[in-house]
Amino acid sequence: MKQTPRPTPKTRTQKTPIATRRNHARTEREQDPVQVFCRVRPLCSEELESCVEVISDSVVQLVPPINSVAFKSGHKNGTQHVFKHVFGPTSSQEEIFHKLGMPLVVDMLQGKNGLLFSYGITNGGKTFTVSGDHDNPGILPRALDVIFNSIEGVQAKKYVFKPDRVNGFDVQSEVDAHAEEEFNRPKQLTAKARMHQAEFGDVIRPLMSEDCREVIDDDSCYSVFVSYIEIYNNYIYDLLEELPVDPIKPKPPQSKGLREDSSHNMYVSGVTEVEVQSTAEAYEQLLKGQQRRRVAQTLLNTESSRSHSVFTIRLVQSPIDSAGDQVLQDKTKMTISQLSLVDLAGSERTSRTNNDGERLREAGNINTSLMVLRTCLETLRENQQHNGNKIVPYRDSKLTLLFKRYFDGEGKVSMVVCLNPRGSDYDETIHVMRFAELTQEVVIDRATVDMAEHKEGLVPGRRLANLASKGVVEVDGPVVHPYKLALPPFNIEEFLSLDAIGGLRAVLERRSKQRQMLLAEQHQKMAQLQQLMELQEQLNNELKSQVNKLSNDLTGRDTEVSRLRDELGRQTKLNRQLEEQRSQLVQVKKQNSKLQEEFDRIIKKVSSLCSYMA
Repeated sequence: MKQTPRPTPKTRTQKTPIATRRNHARTEREQDPVQVFCRVRPLCSEELESCVEVISDSVVQLVPPINSVAFKSGHKNGTQHVFKHVFGPTSSQEEIFHKLGMPLVVDMLQGKNGLLFSYGITNGGKTFTVSGDHDNPGILPRALDVIFNSIEGVQAKKYVFKPDRVNGFDVQSEVDAHAEEEFNRPKQLTAKARMHQAEFGDVIRPLMSEDCREVIDDDSCYSVFVSYIEIYNNYIYDLLEELPVDPIKPKPPQSKGLREDSSHNMYVSGVTEVEVQSTAEAYEQLLKGQQRRRVAQTLLNTESSRSHSVFTIRLVQSPIDSAGDQVLQDKTKMTISQLSLVDLAGSERTSRTNNDGERLREAGNINTSLMVLRTCLETLRENQQHNGNKIVPYRDSKLTLLFKRYFDGEGKVSMVVCLNPRGSDYDETIHVMRFAELTQEVVIDRATVDMAEHKEGLVPGRRLANLASKGVVEVDGPVVHPYKLALPPFNIEEFLSLDAIGGLRAVLERRSKQRQMLLAEQHQKMAQLQQLMELQEQLNNELKSQVNKLSNDLTGRDTEVSRLRDELGRQTKLNRQLEEQRSQLVQVKKQNSKLQEEFDRIIKKVSSLCSYMA
């Protein structure tokens, strides 16, 4: 029997895994490691033994106490850990902000994104570092103060930029913005609201004295939006959402979901984004959210955060038009940058907190989410160092999924590790240090934002020229409008000089290009105006036809109403006649009844008479 030869198997081209291709692409761009800082809080007076020693401005040493688990297991030697910078117990909030928060704010003003984590065990000073208090504002209030100091004088009017509910923004004219502001403005502030405004102003007044600002583009308009969420038991809740007040049956807050926008950025769907125009307004929203955040008392902390909180600042900037007066009504020219400050809940050991019931469930979810964060960073580091293609488990936690784009995309990521130096916390602190070392080995693509393409064809100095032409500001020398270029200086003796002629020619060519650009812009606006007029005419015709149709319907209805009224009159007349006939019938029945009784009486008499005669 002849055997049929087996076909030769086709060779398949081996495809490079997606994660590996991404790693190859990432290596072609400039990258920076995650910057990890360390802050050591002061030791409380009743705590005598310290396990943390600051060696230098970048090194701390941990020494295991005698009663720690590590010491009893034979690990008696101290360990040293290196950070980007170490802040000792005497470091001020201002020093921490300028070294840690200021670079993130500067990047944000330049259109770049930033992310800051505060990490550590419970009662380590994380919330104090991020938010601070009335006398010692933290990173967040100071960052807001720098932002508003920097954009002072170039802020867009309220409602010029509006969230589009899909992680972007729309732009509208100042006339429409003013109309919307008047519509949403409360009729009159209550005494309680005025008292709150004065209180918030007093809170942030110490910050305003610093007057710290950064240089920005004066030919752009800026708006600031803030949002505040918490991740509690792996559910996301909006801390700024206004819920209807029902004293009988209060409505519990609804959790929010995560969505992905067109640029593959994750965002909280339906989150409340509040436009703020001053540090006081932003700080008011911060305090409002903190009052709603879930905290509870444990054995280790009287006000322990039971959730991760995320305060996000979004800065929207767009160039002004060629006249230097209005914001460009072009959504594609807009630049959106954001800074997210994450106050992570502290990890806890049940053996030390003795939590039970709801507190135990909260601690379990906190530790689980922190473990997922550690697993994601470990996988990222392994993929980057060994060109691996392991799947990073971002989706195992809402916390990691929300900030997935920062680690897979681009932006600056920083972390501040907050330590409590008391000896009883050594066994938890050493795990925090190992996590910090792991985090410093993860690299992130350096953000590259080219905002020059958004200003192509626009001449610098438009705002200043517009203000000078209105007499608002004074400038030295003649005012050169944005659409004009000053001629280069030259005298008649140098007229035949090649340099002078070349300079004059270059300026004239630039003037010609600008004129062509302005003509093209004018034609475009005229075409848009013509389209709007045609659309308006079409709408007017449609409205006229609808009015005519309604008028005809109204005439027909009037005729029908008249007919029904006549019919009602006839029916009323018939009813009256029937009522009269009914009355007559009743009278006839009564007479018939009387006659019947008379007849019966006569019959009875006749019967009795017949009986007698018989």
